[in-house]
Amino acid sequence: MIVSRDPTELPPAERAVAIGTFDGVHRGHWAVLEAAKATGLRSAVVTFHPHPREVLGYEVSLLSTFERRLELIEALGPDDILVVEFTIELSRLEPEQFAREVLEPIGTRIVLAGENFRFGRGRSGDTELLRRLGFDVRAVPLVEGVSSSRIREALRSGDVPAAARMLGRPAELEGLVVSGDARGVRLGYPTANLAVQPSLLVPAHGIYAGWALGHRAAISIGVNPHYGGHERRIEAFLLDFEGDLYGRHLRLELWKRLRDERAFPSEEALVEQISRDVEQARLATRPG
Repeated sequence: MIVSRDPTELPPAERAVAIGTFDGVHRGHWAVLEAAKATGLRSAVVTFHPHPREVLGYEVSLLSTFERRLELIEALGPDDILVVEFTIELSRLEPEQFAREVLEPIGTRIVLAGENFRFGRGRSGDTELLRRLGFDVRAVPLVEGVSSSRIREALRSGDVPAAARMLGRPAELEGLVVSGDARGVRLGYPTANLAVQPSLLVPAHGIYAGWALGHRAAISIGVNPHYGGHERRIEAFLLDFEGDLYGRHLRLELWKRLRDERAFPSEEALVEQISRDVEQARLATRPG
């Protein structure tokens, strides 16, 4: 498989192209990519980075980092991926010009996209316009009940099993392990303090069961109200893990929301609750 940022770098071929941002690479996206592979032509994915909304100044709550998005797309097995740099200038291209500069140079014959796909200046281009330009356009029906917006709603409410059903895998958080307050060490439950990209969606505050580095994990998302915290923290205690994680990149799977975060009458009561959280994390099952 070839990953390129320039249409001229892809070898000449007639291609079936799946096009979109593919944030989260959920089950609806799978259907578009599988349809491209089923055409018999060389399959390609055209996606964008940075996310268009981010470039245009809108708030974004991404379901995956760009690097993770590429990993997930690669796992679905297209022949090629073309990453188009999204800029203000690109956003101002008329849809016909976008087709000439991006789709035609890579030998696009068939275009596959979700039924609600829009592109070009002011989102004025659609699948019907591509047909008029001579492409064989095949709109892929939406997978019922699956969309990036629904996944975001589920995560914002802490319903990680619902998000997993739409994603086809557990919801994830990833970032760099940074130094924290080291309270976990003193309490007997050392945690990895995760710094995530500001554009990533972080699920509802609470305590979660999950998985990381081959170990079950008890994960806290929130402000640590027992100690009067105000800054959001993402902290993971990896069960049966020994080692130093500082400075490492860590990806957490979120399996189940166990409870709300709250303050306790004493530190002893807090430790007792953490012990119960850890046991629930040990018993949790992976959704997806």
